Amino acid sequence: MNNISTTGIYLKIYDFLFLRLNDILMSSTNNFNLKEVLQKYFGFDTFKGEQMQVIENVLQGKDSFVLMPTGGGKSLTYQLPSILLEGTAIVVSPLIALMKNQVDLMRGFTEDEGIAHFMNSSLTKTQITQVKSDVLAGKTKILYVAPETLTKEENVEFLKSFKISFYAIDEAHCISEWGHDFRPEYRKIRPVIEEIGRGPIIALTATATPKVQHDIQKNLGILDATVYKASFFRSNLYYEVKPKINPAKQIISFIKENSGKSGIIYCLSRKKVEEIAETLQVNDIKALPYHAGMDSATRSKHQDMFLMEDVDVIVATIAFGMGIDKPDVRFVIHYDIPKSLEGYYQETGRAGRDGGEGKCITFYSYKDIQKLEKFMQGKPVAEQEIGKQLLLETIAYAESSVCRPKMLLNYFGEILAEPCGNCDNCLNPKKKFEGDKDIVQVLEAVEIVKERYKGEHVADILAGKETASIKSFKHDELEIFGLDKDKDEKFWNSVIRQALVNRLLDKDIENYGLLKLNKKGLDYMKNPYSIMITEDHNYDIVEEESYTKSAGSGASDEELFQMLKNLRKDIAKKKKVPPFVVFQDPSLEDMATRYPIKMSELVNISGVGTGKANKFGKEFIELIARYVDEKEIYRPQDLVVKSVVNKSGAKVTIIKSIDRKVNLDDIAKSQGLEMTDLITEIEAIINSGTNLDISYYINQIVDEEAYDEVYAYFLEAESESLQDAMDELGEEYYTEEEIRLVRIKFMSEVAN
Repeated sequence: MNNISTTGIYLKIYDFLFLRLNDILMSSTNNFNLKEVLQKYFGFDTFKGEQMQVIENVLQGKDSFVLMPTGGGKSLTYQLPSILLEGTAIVVSPLIALMKNQVDLMRGFTEDEGIAHFMNSSLTKTQITQVKSDVLAGKTKILYVAPETLTKEENVEFLKSFKISFYAIDEAHCISEWGHDFRPEYRKIRPVIEEIGRGPIIALTATATPKVQHDIQKNLGILDATVYKASFFRSNLYYEVKPKINPAKQIISFIKENSGKSGIIYCLSRKKVEEIAETLQVNDIKALPYHAGMDSATRSKHQDMFLMEDVDVIVATIAFGMGIDKPDVRFVIHYDIPKSLEGYYQETGRAGRDGGEGKCITFYSYKDIQKLEKFMQGKPVAEQEIGKQLLLETIAYAESSVCRPKMLLNYFGEILAEPCGNCDNCLNPKKKFEGDKDIVQVLEAVEIVKERYKGEHVADILAGKETASIKSFKHDELEIFGLDKDKDEKFWNSVIRQALVNRLLDKDIENYGLLKLNKKGLDYMKNPYSIMITEDHNYDIVEEESYTKSAGSGASDEELFQMLKNLRKDIAKKKKVPPFVVFQDPSLEDMATRYPIKMSELVNISGVGTGKANKFGKEFIELIARYVDEKEIYRPQDLVVKSVVNKSGAKVTIIKSIDRKVNLDDIAKSQGLEMTDLITEIEAIINSGTNLDISYYINQIVDEEAYDEVYAYFLEAESESLQDAMDELGEEYYTEEEIRLVRIKFMSEVAN
């Protein structure tokens, strides 16, 4: 027995040494062969970063988790080993555009088109038959499949019928509920792999926090996988966050300054994608839209035109860009702030992939965050909690005065030792102030009102703003009411946001966004510590620009702006109307930016039409002309944003229909608009100085007493603000639509 045991031990030692020696020889051979294969098939002389180590790991049949930023060369880590290994590699990919792009690239390396295929819903039966034939014949080394395609029973049976070399899960962040693009079908990948037949797995993503990474590995059953992490820092990218004031004009101006360069503009909604693309087109910018609502043929055409440089700019939802290999994208603009920093980082990463210039410009308004919060209402509690935390990270990034790449890298678990020196916060440092006392005041205010109110209401209390809501709840009698009259509600709203970002307050999204104290906040009230707050940069303001006019850039002359406000006040007193009836603040801001000194220039100011210019404009252009002359101001040639023709046509149709007293519901239906959108169009027409009489419609839906009260409110109001009106008049008594309609009639009669 002892002899047998000893012999067995020697045999095991021999086997181990033999296998280890073989591994060493294989590794050495691979190092040599891999570079040859890299040069032969892909045309590169050297590997980038840890590409070779990842490839070796895949060739040795081990699981891998690869975290590389966009442009880091993730796709090569599964493309190259697929060529060398026996069988077909299965790549799970979420987008048809990505698959097509990757397959085209692989086919470009060889004369055999059967080397790479994809299977998804875009293929015809004939095409699917050809794909299966090539795979079963052993021609296909790499097969891309959508997760939905992978889980179909007939496809599972097909995948069992040939040898699979390994599985690559691209855009693996889609697996995690904490990821920025979570897709439930990605959660089914592991069970399907088990059914088909287990093989080595490589999971790849450009964005994953430590929490997301663990979630991915756990779900795929690869907790023991070798992890490869490249640095997220890309020194060639410039990051900037701008207040969202007249973004269409700012975007057009930026693109004109960067004429001929490739760029991507991201919007959250399909409607906004179409609007921005159309506006760019009429302003002689070669741009196309891209979103999931378009048919696949059109999407593919637009993508190809962008890749082939037939157009300079793609305006898109986040559906565009994943896996698109266009190295010379020179700018990425976010018209809307994204839902998470993971999504934001991945999308900005599509700029400057060739190591050249890459500008990442983001327009931010806190109102956009509030819209995203509304989208979360009604969703499961767990999903809401995840969404809220991701949004707080986004707010913290947007409003921070810290080096932006440093903050982004920290979010992904990487430390940047020194500031980048190439972002807006590094190049133009923002002023900060010690916010501990202000934060304590906010927390105490939330406690005093028993956690029953929204942030805006708490800010109004602290600012001493006498709204109807404040008075009705007798909050103007509280000791904290108007505690510091020098600080307005915008200041307090920014402090409240910082309290939320620092997890000292919670927001109950499901219950109207009420502010709630938590343990951390209660502790802070007893033992406050330093929290530096960036001075407000108008992040509370967003002006939805009219596409029929050019708009100001927001960089207004403060001295002139105040002079114009004083003039407006004097004229309003003479005319016995509220100041906003003369010109609204955005119009004055635009005047203080562009210095119109002729009536023909004044009519091109935001919110000013011929009617308003003729009625109120003479004194304003005279004042501006004197100011320009005295200050010796050079007036640069203004950028004029051209109107979108069909939108102007729609406005003419609306005006004619109202003149004929057509029911507004019928007008909305004929124009393919929701009622709220139609009212917005009518407001734009009225604000430009055109007189419209909608009495015939108001008389049908608003009773006489209610009409009189709302009309009387606007006669005395300090602002045309809809929110102020609803606070004063009471949401329980009047609908938003009723107040807007009466405001339209008031503005038409009094202002025009």
